[in-house]
Amino acid sequence: MKITKLSLVAALAMSSAFAGGDIAPVEPVVEMEAPVVEAAACNSNTTINGKAQAYYYSDDSVDLFDTDSSALGLAATLDVTHKFNANIAANFTAVGYANAMSPIYMEDKSAGAFFNVANITATYGDTTAVLGRQLLDTPMLGGFDWLLAPGAFEAYTLVNGSVSNLTLVASYVAKWRANNTGDNFADLTDAGDHWTVGAAYSDGFNASIWYYNVDAFDYTQVYADAGTTFSNVDVAAQFVSTDYGTGADSTAFGLKAGATLGSFALSAAYNNNEDALVGYIGRDSLYTSSWNSFAANDLGDSYKVAASTEFSGLSAELSYADYETAGEELDLILGYGVTNCISVDAIYSNTAYDEVMDNVNALELIATYKF
Repeated sequence: MKITKLSLVAALAMSSAFAGGDIAPVEPVVEMEAPVVEAAACNSNTTINGKAQAYYYSDDSVDLFDTDSSALGLAATLDVTHKFNANIAANFTAVGYANAMSPIYMEDKSAGAFFNVANITATYGDTTAVLGRQLLDTPMLGGFDWLLAPGAFEAYTLVNGSVSNLTLVASYVAKWRANNTGDNFADLTDAGDHWTVGAAYSDGFNASIWYYNVDAFDYTQVYADAGTTFSNVDVAAQFVSTDYGTGADSTAFGLKAGATLGSFALSAAYNNNEDALVGYIGRDSLYTSSWNSFAANDLGDSYKVAASTEFSGLSAELSYADYETAGEELDLILGYGVTNCISVDAIYSNTAYDEVMDNVNALELIATYKF
């Protein structure tokens, strides 16, 4: 599964909050921005773009390429933004999909369609409000782009940038469409209140701090990170404290370092989780999380090393992670930009989910056309 990569600042990506966004499995060498299609003069404030995608997944839980452990999903995603004026806009992302194989169906059924994003954005001065279905990108509450559509939320978000280099964020979450669940926006308000506030700073160094209230899983949480560059080496640290209403609380911290050696980008990361699992919704941003494994689901020490490069139009990343209780994982992620609008990606993963389960080999192949 796709784990979205967060910057140390970890502020909301507003373009993603407004419309559907598109987080590619790897960063292709060829620029993949889709051309914006302007409507006729009477609708000059409306922009439309989208993509068509074929996604094949197979693992050897039965046999690799066996239909009982494989799926092929086809999807078309359409992003529409209409500006009513300079301050107010409506944003929609519609996803239509069909599965070409059975019995395993992506998005929970053979075919269907849903609005992953449907919101109003309003800006006044340095403050922007996003009201409705949206993509959220915070360290311990957010969606990731895997299979046919990223996980999404129905939320009410405020972002303020009045202070130079400082971004303030507040978001109240009412519903959550978990990844690969079709049009199932589950109502979280039945379980109480779910909200986050955060501040992100970037000027010479990066830092952020976030507070979460998650009644559905009975916890509050403080997340903080900071990072900078010393002698061309990027270093970062993070801390997460999860206070559960009942049972043991969780304390976690992480360290990460990265540098470029010739044409290779190298990184090494360490996380330690003590006493209980780290709380999260959608996905975490712990440094040792991998394609299939969230480090938040591990107790004890975990390690991850990665190397990435680009060669003749091909992007490649190889990583290995070892978790104390959650197993280990080896990933090879490849991406190639065929043209400005066409990309192909491949992901091979070998995952041992715990100490007794056999390793699972998985292959994911993706073809994307942006229009």
